[in-house]
Amino acid sequence: MRRTLRLIVLLAALVATSARADAPIETAAPQPLTPLAFETLNGQPASLADFAGKVVVLNLWATWCAPCREEMPSLDRLQAQFADRDLIVLTLSVDRAGPERVQKFLDEIGVRQVHVYRDPKAAATRAVRVPGLPATILVNRKGEEVGRVLGIAQWDGPPAVAAIEKLLAEPAG
Repeated sequence: MRRTLRLIVLLAALVATSARADAPIETAAPQPLTPLAFETLNGQPASLADFAGKVVVLNLWATWCAPCREEMPSLDRLQAQFADRDLIVLTLSVDRAGPERVQKFLDEIGVRQVHVYRDPKAAATRAVRVPGLPATILVNRKGEEVGRVLGIAQWDGPPAVAAIEKLLAEPAG
C-alpha cells in the first residue's frame, strides 16, 4: 500500500513538472466523456450530468498532492471571475480521508469559490484515464471533453480565460 502511494505521489510530481503553468490551454474536437459519479462533501450523490448546459472545468486533485496545492488558488480565482456565467469549476478530491481533511486543506489555502466534491475511491481518475494529479478536463455545455491539462496550469491567466470564453460562446444545443 505504501509503495503504491509513493508511486502515485511520484507520478503526480512528474506529471506536474511536465506541464508549464503559462502554457496555452488548447481546446480540441469534442470527445465523448464517460459518465462520472461522485459525492458532495456531505456525502450526497452527484454526477457530471448534474451540470449539463454549463461549461465545466473538472479538476482532479488530492490534499497530499503538492502541485495541486499550488494550482488550486488559480482555479478559485477563475471561478470567482466567472461567478455570474455558466462556468462551474468542479474540483474533485480523490482523497480517501474524510471530507473534514478536504475542507481543512481548502481552508488552509484560502479557497472558497470552487465547487468541491469527493471521489474517495478515485473511480474518476481511472474512468478518464489520467496518469497523475493534478489533472483537469474541460467539458463543453454538451458534456463532451474538449481539452485536458495534465499538471499545473494558471487557470486565471490569459490563455485559460481565452479558452473558457471560447467555450462559453458556444451554444448549448
